[in-house]
Amino acid sequence: MAKTPRARDGRLRVTGWSGDTRYFRFAERDEFDPQTVKDVLDGAVAGVIFRGVIAPPVCRELAERFWASPRRRRRSSEAPSYYIGAYHYGKPTQQYLSEADETASAVDDVLAGPDDPVRHFTQALAQVLGEQGTTLRRARHGPQQAGRVLLRSWHAHGEYALEPHEDLSQCTDPRQHDFEIQRVARHRVCAVNICLENGDGGRLVYWNIQPDRETRTRLGVRHTGAPYPVDQLDGVERQWIEVGQGDLYVFNGSHIHAVEPSTEPGQRRTTAASLLGRVDRNTVVTWT
Repeated sequence: MAKTPRARDGRLRVTGWSGDTRYFRFAERDEFDPQTVKDVLDGAVAGVIFRGVIAPPVCRELAERFWASPRRRRRSSEAPSYYIGAYHYGKPTQQYLSEADETASAVDDVLAGPDDPVRHFTQALAQVLGEQGTTLRRARHGPQQAGRVLLRSWHAHGEYALEPHEDLSQCTDPRQHDFEIQRVARHRVCAVNICLENGDGGRLVYWNIQPDRETRTRLGVRHTGAPYPVDQLDGVERQWIEVGQGDLYVFNGSHIHAVEPSTEPGQRRTTAASLLGRVDRNTVVTWT
């Protein structure tokens, strides 16, 4: 049996696939271009960030609705946050889809209006994909659909508000063996985020590694993708992505990534988020 790779100081380290310099970067744009999102989806580039493409008044209004909503909930387990919507993480398929259905109206209440950035993003991407023979839709199981977006604000403190993790492993959870997002694990999972508010700090930390099965098994995260010990990421190339209000960013969530906390008390990092991936050559699905 091969020995598990170690860092120079003797500690175990995460191993897996890393991209070259052409791939491991975040493209930056001042205007929204859905073709660049397709580049991320197809693995040509690790990520893209569209700077300030959502108008400040829209961001403020949506954030205010989020915090005022009586249907906002608090999550205190794996990734402490306030949220509206449904997480698929760690649940049987039916439970997730039922929660998505039950919370759909609460999500719609926050996003209601002609300036809904989630709708604009989805329509623009669907058009580009459709021109190339690919359908974009929400993931489904029978007559039920996945949530269209998850509204959330991280509130954990410490080195990271959201600990190092990746989004691919959670799509292999045996409790969701009957859910079509399991087929995304053969390709890649893309994370979509629209920043509604963020103070100083709150950067995305993004490591140039997609953990291999050996690492995931050794760390006990084969079906969860979290958490990855920070000390086992020593020596792995990483980027710090500054995120501001109105930024829309999409990246390959199969890489380990984390979110730093805001540096000032009372500052909040609130996003509208979803996941995106191919279930077959001609179908891309979204879920939360």
